[in-house]
Amino acid sequence: MDMTSRAGKEARVAMEIAIEDFNAKTSQNVTLYSRNSKGNLMGAIHEATYLIDRHKVEAFLGLQTMEEMLAIGEIGSKYQIPTFALLDSIPQRALDRLPLLFQASPSQFGQMKAFVAIMESFKWNRFTFIYEDINSASTEVIHNLMETIKESNVQMSNMVKLSPSSSSTPFLEELESINKDQCRVFLVHASLESGLRLFQNAKIMGMMDKGYVWITTNLITDLLHTVNSSTFSIMEGIVGISSFFNDTSSRFNEFSTKFQTKFKIEQPEEQSYIPGIFAVQAYDATWIAALALSQKNMSRQKLSDMVSSISFSGITGKYYRELGFWSEGLGFSEVVNARADYYTSLQNLGHIFWPGRPLHTPRGWAVPTSVSPLRVGVPTMAVFKKFVEVKYDHMRHNFTCIGYSIELFKETIKRLPYHLSYEFHPFSGSYDSLVEQVYLKRFDAVVGDVSVISRRYQYAEFTHPYTETGLMMVVPVVSYHEQWLFVKPFTLGMWALTIVVYIYNGFVLWLIERKHSPELQGSALNQAGILLCLAFTRLFSLDGDQLKNNLTRMITVAWLFVAIIVGQCYTASLTSMLTVRRLAPRVADYETLKHANAAVGYGRGAHVASYLVDVLGFKNENIRGFTSPEEYAHAFRNKEIAAVFLEAPYTKLFLARYCKSFMVAATFGEGGFAFVLPKGSFMVTDFTKALLDVSESGTLQNMEKRMLGSEHCVDMESDHDEYG
Repeated sequence: MDMTSRAGKEARVAMEIAIEDFNAKTSQNVTLYSRNSKGNLMGAIHEATYLIDRHKVEAFLGLQTMEEMLAIGEIGSKYQIPTFALLDSIPQRALDRLPLLFQASPSQFGQMKAFVAIMESFKWNRFTFIYEDINSASTEVIHNLMETIKESNVQMSNMVKLSPSSSSTPFLEELESINKDQCRVFLVHASLESGLRLFQNAKIMGMMDKGYVWITTNLITDLLHTVNSSTFSIMEGIVGISSFFNDTSSRFNEFSTKFQTKFKIEQPEEQSYIPGIFAVQAYDATWIAALALSQKNMSRQKLSDMVSSISFSGITGKYYRELGFWSEGLGFSEVVNARADYYTSLQNLGHIFWPGRPLHTPRGWAVPTSVSPLRVGVPTMAVFKKFVEVKYDHMRHNFTCIGYSIELFKETIKRLPYHLSYEFHPFSGSYDSLVEQVYLKRFDAVVGDVSVISRRYQYAEFTHPYTETGLMMVVPVVSYHEQWLFVKPFTLGMWALTIVVYIYNGFVLWLIERKHSPELQGSALNQAGILLCLAFTRLFSLDGDQLKNNLTRMITVAWLFVAIIVGQCYTASLTSMLTVRRLAPRVADYETLKHANAAVGYGRGAHVASYLVDVLGFKNENIRGFTSPEEYAHAFRNKEIAAVFLEAPYTKLFLARYCKSFMVAATFGEGGFAFVLPKGSFMVTDFTKALLDVSESGTLQNMEKRMLGSEHCVDMESDHDEYG
């Protein structure tokens, strides 16, 4: 191993103590041969070959870099020598390929899962990953991190690589870059030296103040016991993830005493002689290796089981405040024993002193202050001014933005959990171009009648829609009367019942009166004709003197009442149908318009034009853009267009104004109106929640009724043919 590093120095001393303890307690004679690779791969390979040829070694130990682990693992497998690596990020594919390679330290997966648990504890869903490319193990850490966050709602906002710097102010470029983003949660995976320089310059730039969150991996935290107390003033408020070991047991205390004595003699230049996690892991790994050598022909599975018995995971420290412990599958706890209570959130373990010592937990992202108000773009090309209208005040020489969307935005701002100042900026381009301004960072948000469509997500994100969704085809109506209208007042069943009752009553009259009336007698065919005639005509022409039987007279009177009622119902229903005009769309579907090569309209500047061409297949020359509802109606009246395509909120206003002349013929999928925010902005969630609060409280419905429900119908009772 590299014995010039602190980790290598601790590991070598711990291994020597482990061999001494093992030989003393087992009466074995295991020998440790130490070789310093000085971080050089070729040097490590040379030393390993030398140890095999000269000392016939039976196991390899150490290997804290990916390159050394893979190279020596190959050599060990070739000579059937087990290799115990202290590297904490060995890929599974390497363990599968090299059967005699064993990981003698806890995996990075546990550390990454602990990090995700911290993020979820404080409901932070995005972070910036800052790493130093020390060796290829850093790449494996990124892989472990990405695999871990896949299973959660946590996302990586940005990944920044620390470049080597010899200047007096290193990492300033990287710090300036990440400070421009809204994300304020940073995970740092770097060497202790680079980490301290990073934090020192972050403090100079004000990035260690309130609102910032810094979390370090074990590369830094596991070595904090080696630095002096003045270093901690730079790192105040930083949360570190470190491997846990029980430093209160009698066995550890005995080891610690031996270690400090030996380490002070061999490394007098070091500031601290207290053993850290590297020493503890090296000590245990050496015991495992020595035990394997003492038991000849031990199987690979048994060796693997012995190595896996080493289990360290958690958050701990000696020179800084200990927050608690995290155990995979259990969660956070204040202690590690059988009686420990486990929690899903780190917040249950007490208050954390974040950078700047704020009273509340940092939000995890930057909120624009009153010094830098939110720049809100507002469209000036809105077709329906009730949603948004930009007016120029000639007296004050400024713009005023009014409308339903503007008032809703103001109401939403009031319900955010923080103060947010803003200023409106008119924009006269297309809606697609307006959304793109957010991507170009010219606007921080867009408010207005902006539709949610998929292609715009490449430039920005949208809140929950605050209007109905859908794109509607509006066409003129036509009056019509159906054929066979005279049979419509009654259903088929009613007509059948009426006919049956007529025939039945005629039959009864014929049956009773045929003995007294010669005209009701004759051949069977003649009597059948008389019966039908009697049922539908002569029933009402027979007067009382012609009826010879009193029973017949009673039946006739009853039937007359029934006939009068049925006749009156039929007459009333038919009259209603003839009086009320039945309306139907002049064009039932858009395919008819396409085949007729008809022109159609849309709101100028909206996305509807591209939808008509790309999705519905209209020709460009058949599409007309308009800027007001009056222009739509005028175009219909002059037969310039056969239909107009409007978003659902617009359709409601248009039909309210022209309530007797137009109707919806078809509806297509569309996302409704929403507020626009930058991609990855943490305000999206807060704005959506505030919008839902406005809706659920009834305020949204009241605003809609007050500002959009006052449209009056301007149609007169006229011929519908004038609109097409």
